[in-house]
Amino acid sequence: MNMDRLKEAIRDVPDFPKPGIVFKDITPILNDPLLLKDAVALFADHRRGAVIHKIAAVEARGFIFGATLAVELGAGFVPVRKIGKLPHKTIEASYDLEYGSATLAVHEDAIKPGERVLIVDDLLATGGTAKATIKLIEQLGGTIVGADFLVELLFLNGRSKLSGYDTHAFIVY
Repeated sequence: MNMDRLKEAIRDVPDFPKPGIVFKDITPILNDPLLLKDAVALFADHRRGAVIHKIAAVEARGFIFGATLAVELGAGFVPVRKIGKLPHKTIEASYDLEYGSATLAVHEDAIKPGERVLIVDDLLATGGTAKATIKLIEQLGGTIVGADFLVELLFLNGRSKLSGYDTHAFIVY
């Protein structure tokens, strides 16, 4: 596995989704089957052997890694989506992000009390999305195993919102 190739594949897109934001675009990794395989292997190898009942991943790019990782680790998959996108009864949590605010939802029966849940997403920025996801999981009685990210933007200090949780990022800017 070549960590340098993964990092080199991530491109900067200035002024997206709004002026002043430099978006870290992981689609070149997704377009290359070897890089995608390496990225998924990073997540799997980091948690292999841990007791994990569910992988909770945030739409949309988190789904790519989360669903694949769930299959790899023999866990269930919990989609965490923007409000109004899930068909069954949900619970919600609102949060702020670096360029606005949003509300996340999860099915109210997605996690049973005591289930061990790993949060997976492509990017840790301000930590608001991950913190809202933690709130949803804990509200359902789940236990957080950790929160794993392909990329972390260290300068946004998102990890501080996840204090007390096992948080890991593979590529840090």
